[in-house]
Parts: sequence; C-alpha cells; structure tokens
Amino acid sequence: MEQNGYLWQGAVDIEALLYELVSWQSLSGSQGEIDFPYKLKDKLLELEYFKKQEDKIRLFDAGFARNALSALYKNKKTQDTVVLISHFDTVGVEEYGQLSHLAFDPKTLTEKLKVSDVNLSKEAQADLETGEFVFGRGVMDMKAGLALHMHILEQAIKEEWDINILLITVPDEEVSSAGMLAAVPGLVQLKEEYELNIKLFLNGEPSFTQEPQDNNHYIYSGSIGKIMPAALFYGIPTHAGEPLGGITAHFLSSYLNKKMEFTDRFKESFDGETTPLPICLQSNDLKENYDVQTSHHSYSLYNVVTMEQSARDVMMIFKEIAEEAMDECRKDYLRIVEDNKVEALQCIRVMEYREVLEYFIDKYSQEEAERLIKPMVENYQGDQRKLTLLIADRLMEYCQELAPATILMFAPPYMPAVNSSDDELVKKLIDVTEKAFETSYNHTVVNKHYFNGISDLSYVNFSAEDDDWEVFKHNAPLWGETYSIPFEDMQKLNAPVMNIGPFGKDAHKLSERLHKRNAFEMLPQVLREVILSI
Repeated sequence: MEQNGYLWQGAVDIEALLYELVSWQSLSGSQGEIDFPYKLKDKLLELEYFKKQEDKIRLFDAGFARNALSALYKNKKTQDTVVLISHFDTVGVEEYGQLSHLAFDPKTLTEKLKVSDVNLSKEAQADLETGEFVFGRGVMDMKAGLALHMHILEQAIKEEWDINILLITVPDEEVSSAGMLAAVPGLVQLKEEYELNIKLFLNGEPSFTQEPQDNNHYIYSGSIGKIMPAALFYGIPTHAGEPLGGITAHFLSSYLNKKMEFTDRFKESFDGETTPLPICLQSNDLKENYDVQTSHHSYSLYNVVTMEQSARDVMMIFKEIAEEAMDECRKDYLRIVEDNKVEALQCIRVMEYREVLEYFIDKYSQEEAERLIKPMVENYQGDQRKLTLLIADRLMEYCQELAPATILMFAPPYMPAVNSSDDELVKKLIDVTEKAFETSYNHTVVNKHYFNGISDLSYVNFSAEDDDWEVFKHNAPLWGETYSIPFEDMQKLNAPVMNIGPFGKDAHKLSERLHKRNAFEMLPQVLREVILSI
C-alpha cells in the first residue's frame, strides 16, 4: 500500500520490496524466469506515472518466451540519461538441501538457519548471529540491485529529477546473457526515439570478494571479460583390440588440456588487478554409446578471462598453445608406433573452425554446408555449447581426410571486458561515492577497475574502432544461427560504465547473504547523490 505518496522509499519498504522480488522464483531456464517481467510490469504500474504512460514500459524478446524489461522516467527538459542495469534470473537451489523450499523466503530462511544443523562456514555463522545479514537465493545476486533501482526510479519520478532514468532488467545473465543481448537493440531504439543522451550505464551487481574472508566493500569502474575457446578433437577410430590402428580423441585432448589448465599465457594485469588463470570447464566424449570401437571425437571448453585482450588475441594464443600441445602429442605418438613397429598415421593437424568450414565449402558447396547445419540448429534442444561442437563434428564427418585433427573455435557466451576508469565523469563519480559513504556512514568503499563476477556491462561500451570481434564471428559455429552479439548497436551506446551495488557475501552458495543496513539505508542515499551529481 502506498504511504505518503510513496511505495519504495523507506528502508522498511525497500526491504519488503526485495523479499517480494525474491519470492518470485526466477531460476535460469524456469517458468518463473518467463513470468518475472510481467509481474514486475504490474508492480511498476502501481506508480501513477506508468499508469498514465504505460508505453514507457517495454518488453524485449530474449528468446524461449523470456523478456527483458525497460521502464523510462523522461524529464521533458533534458536528454541526459542514466541507465540502471540489473538481472532477475538466479542460479539453482540444490545446495540448500532440505531447506530448498525456503530459499526464496529470506526472512524465514534466515531464522531457520539459526536453529538448523546446516553446515555453514565460520564466517557465515558469525554473520548469521549478528542479525545484520539476510540469507536467501537472489538476495545478493542480484535482486537487491533491482529493488534499489526501482527505489531510484520512483524517487526520480516523485521529485521530478532533471535527469532521465532508464531502468533495464534482464533474464539469462547467469547462463548466456541472452537478456542483455536482446536489450541492447531495445536500448538503441529508446535512445533514438526519445533522443536520449546516455551519460552513464550504472549496474547494481553486489560487491564481490577478491579472496576468501574479504570484507571490503567494492565499487567498480569496469567489468572483466570472458571468452570460451573450445576444441574438437577428431581422431581415427579403430577396434580396442588394435589400438594403434587409429588414434583416439582422448589421446589428443589430454595434451591440450594439460597445456591450457592454469596456463599463465593469457594472464593480464592492470593496476594491481590480475585475471584468474584459465581452467577447463568441460571435457567430454561425443560418442553416444559404449562399444569396443575407440572414441574418435571429443571436446573441451576452456574459461579465459580478459581485461584488454580481444577475441583475435585470444585465438592467436590459443592456437600457439594448441600447436605446441599437438607437437608434443605427435612426438610421443611417433615414438610409440616406432617402438611397436607400426606404420604411423598422418600428422596431427591444428585448424581453426573457419578453415574447416572453408575446406568443406571448397570440397562440396556453401549450399551443402547450410543443408547440414540448418536442421541441426532447428532441431537441437540441448546446450548451445554442445551444439557448437556438434556442428564442427558434423563437418568433419564429411572431411575425414583431415583427421587426426584438433579444431579450434569459440563457444558462447563472449563477454568483452570494459573499463571506464580513465573517464572524467567516472573519476568524479568514484570520488562522490567514496565521500558519500564516508561522510554519512563512516563506511569505506574501495574502487576496482574490473568487476570480477562478470556482468552485462560488457555489452554497452564497445570501441567503434575495434573490429577484432570478426575473429570471434568467423570461428563461432553458432554465429548468425542461435547466437550473435549486436556489436554495431553496442557501438551506438558507447558510454562510460560503473557498478555500485550492495555489500553481500557468497553469491551462488547456500550462505548467499546481504548486509541489510548497507542495502536498505546506505545505498539509497549514496545512489541518489551519485546520480544527482551528474
């Protein structure tokens, strides 16, 4: 019920709003994720402003019946605009075990944890006992950010701020960023329709720890990037009783996996911040059934985090590592066949996906390539990363003379890094943020150049001079099929970014929790000062 003309202005009201948002279960890939923006639209329509101007709330199709939502407060006197970004999908709740049914009921869950025998870490247990934190799935990552943005939007409307506020909240951030990829063309449309001058993209992701037991509250002037190099290992099958009559995909993959895992070849540092080392996220066989034929096709997916490296840079390093790995593999293989007095198979190739596609088209035709790929894309119901590898595998079925080979490509998602630390407005806003926390609450925040949790800010600030993404496009089998990135639209949005969100701990864990005073008292005042200082 609206009190004194306001819905979500007091700390108690914001807290209640958060709990309501959390109760709308919106797990990635669930019906709740589909329903969430419609519930949110109804919530926003409780504001008189949107009752009279419902067209200022928009939905943008993100595929699979999901939608991103935008809500615009437009002041007639100015084009200057701040875009507030959040996501509403959450990860699963399996780790809650017998308390899973309470994961979306923060107040009840927090009280239940106090008397349950759930094994919390010492730090989480200590925070629970203070009474300063509330626990639950999504309270930190990141429905608190959305609740705060709704508070700001209402405040701007009620007080008729001399700056436009455009709220954007999206699905699928936790999986493939389909929500933000759908929102970007919508943002361009709104920008052009209302002649908006976007001054800042302000995300509300929570403060993420830099290491275990880190109690610093961070704000961010950029967001780290992520790219996923992938490899299809295509060997030559044989009977298990005659192993040297072929070469297994697993033999090939073992060499590249060893070279890629924890390599420092992709490592980047910026002003004391360093990217995590790469790891193999998945390494599986593409053979569907068990029999005594050796496996001739398998794959690996690698997680590479970036700061300034482009897709071109990453592919260049990836290919160098793959060449070295296959050279070692080749030498060991030749030594084995020599010891066993067996004739060697041909050399082990390293090729980019684009080279395999070009070879296929030269051998057959462009039409034949489309005839093979289109039905796979249209009929496949599984994971996009697996489909990426299956497309390359299908092409290799028709080009087996290339085997044994390691085929390099990119799987979705690709999230370019962004850093606005040198922007003059961002420098000013960092100072405003730090002073607002210190002056009003004697609270210290630390600015980091890169948000280390990966965020949707990756898609709103892209250099107009950067065409290195073409390397990603030509080596991503799903490009233009079920996956693409609107780089041209991203270039039209090119504005500085910041992330100012509440303090919490343990995102994606059973002990996910939010500091209540920080979220419901401090952040509303700080965000107000930051935005009005623009």
